[in-house]
Order: sequence, then C-alpha cells, then structure tokens
Amino acid sequence: MGLIRSVISMALLGLFIFIGFTVPIGKRTLFGHIGNIWSSEATQELVDGVKDESGPFVDRVKRGVKAGMSDDDEETEKPSGSDTPEKNSEPSEK
Repeated sequence: MGLIRSVISMALLGLFIFIGFTVPIGKRTLFGHIGNIWSSEATQELVDGVKDESGPFVDRVKRGVKAGMSDDDEETEKPSGSDTPEKNSEPSEK
C-alpha cells in the first residue's frame, strides 16, 4: 500500500513541476510568475524588514545551539561514570 501511494505522489509532484515550468499563464509560466514576484522591489523590502526584525532572535537561537553543541561535546569527552559523584566505599557509622 505504501509503495503505490509513494508512486502516485511522485507522479503528481512530477506533473505539477512539469506544468509549472511549461504551461503559460498569461505571459509567463507559474514559476515565472513566482520568480517575478520574488524579485520585485516590494518583496525585497519585506524580506529585508523581516531579516532586520528577526536578527536578534536568530542570533540568540544560534548562541543557544552552539552552547548546546559544546555541552554535548564536553559530555562525550568525559570518561564513563565521571558525572556521578564518588561514593565513600567505607560503610557509614551509625
């Protein structure tokens, strides 16, 4: 069942891509229109505004990821059992 669904999905995706690149809608194809919209001045202003506003958030996320990665690296470098406190091998007196 999964193989048939995958084949049908790939065929539909291929058909969509084929139509998007070859069938004209007015003067351009679907992907031609999308490219034209993306390269317009208004869209570029919007993209620049989003980059400017999200810059501090992206920097904070990158620092968090780096900190998490360095924590993981430190944990893998420790010998096994080193993160557990040493236990006194002598029995405690009561």
